[in-house]
Amino acid sequence: MNQQKSVSIFNIAVIVAALGYFVDIYDLLLFTIVREPSLAALGVDLTVKQEVIAASTKVINWQMWGLLIGGIIWGVMGDKKGRLSVLFGSIILYSIANFITGFVQNVDQYAYARFAAGIGLAGELGAGITLVSELLPKTKRGIGTSLVAGIGLFGAVAAYFTFKFTGNDWRLCYKIGAGMGVLLLFLRIKVAESGMFKEVKQQGVSRGNFFMFFNNSKRFKKYFLAILIGMPTWFVIGILVNFSNRFATEFYGKNAIESGRAIMYAYAAIAIGDILVGLVSQYFKSRKKALYLFYFFAIVSGIYFFSGSIHNDTSMYIACAMLGFSTGFWAIFVTMGAEQFGTNLRATAATTIPNFVRGSLPLINLMFVNLFQKNIGWSFVKSAMITGIIVMAITLIAAYFTEETFHKDLDYVEE
Repeated sequence: MNQQKSVSIFNIAVIVAALGYFVDIYDLLLFTIVREPSLAALGVDLTVKQEVIAASTKVINWQMWGLLIGGIIWGVMGDKKGRLSVLFGSIILYSIANFITGFVQNVDQYAYARFAAGIGLAGELGAGITLVSELLPKTKRGIGTSLVAGIGLFGAVAAYFTFKFTGNDWRLCYKIGAGMGVLLLFLRIKVAESGMFKEVKQQGVSRGNFFMFFNNSKRFKKYFLAILIGMPTWFVIGILVNFSNRFATEFYGKNAIESGRAIMYAYAAIAIGDILVGLVSQYFKSRKKALYLFYFFAIVSGIYFFSGSIHNDTSMYIACAMLGFSTGFWAIFVTMGAEQFGTNLRATAATTIPNFVRGSLPLINLMFVNLFQKNIGWSFVKSAMITGIIVMAITLIAAYFTEETFHKDLDYVEE
């Protein structure tokens, strides 16, 4: 415990975890940014709306399935073999997958390459947050994990500008992502394994047993609530920001909104929010109070988005940035997921929880598109607004029943 207290928030583990998440977000959001030119290069007719939607959905769904499967694989490995095994294994896999993506010749190959990349990308954040949480004392770990997420989220900004600086060369963008991964791999050689994990490994307790989340009602409740409190992030990014050009058309007609630029603005704001949320949590001495404050920002931003006040491209981009900042609680949400479980399940929790939140987007889309628009017949805007209200209500209820973890000692195991 004394060794843990002497660790600075700027130690090599925090820096490497932050840079790892930077590359992770760069790769994760790259398809959204290069979607149209990459699909056009693979023979998709961009003038045929259904063809574009079918190809886009196929690629993103395969990537999402990779994230869900990878979340479980890397989470279990992180608790069985160690946090560093994930940090090395995941980056090797997604670097190779990204390099291969730069050479795909059809949509099927594109989807399969993104599936492999998704598996690799799934392990990055959870392993990094777990390692940093266990290295830093409880008075500093919120700030440390916020730095990891905040710096990492600027990867989306880097992806957008890389695409622009390379002359919209989407193949080169994927290869650059692979190159960044390889460079980061060498930095990780200097990172030490978590002391808590080493102690648990010697105890002979069950580690990385995914089914332990479901064989105990109290543990299952904590796990389920930990997923629900992060849902607004992907509603905002996956629907409001991703379809910002469509919303702009509904709000004020003809526009020149680029979804890639909207995502870039949103993620830059999310990154700022994620850095600040750690300081807010430190000020309040509470994870939940910081979470509630950002939920309040999300509600205010959502009201502005649907208020009829958006009349031009500038105000739409401002709205996307506001929404992004309000969902800058990603760091605290993932940290809380890690803090709620013992050392023998912590990596599994911290890795699977954010990936299950990402996986909630198809379910949110099902409600948004199939239930409200197709079955009930509501308009695009009304369907989005009602979906947002439902998601936010579920999240607030989940947050209320989630335990406070700011002062929690992490040196324990689940039995």
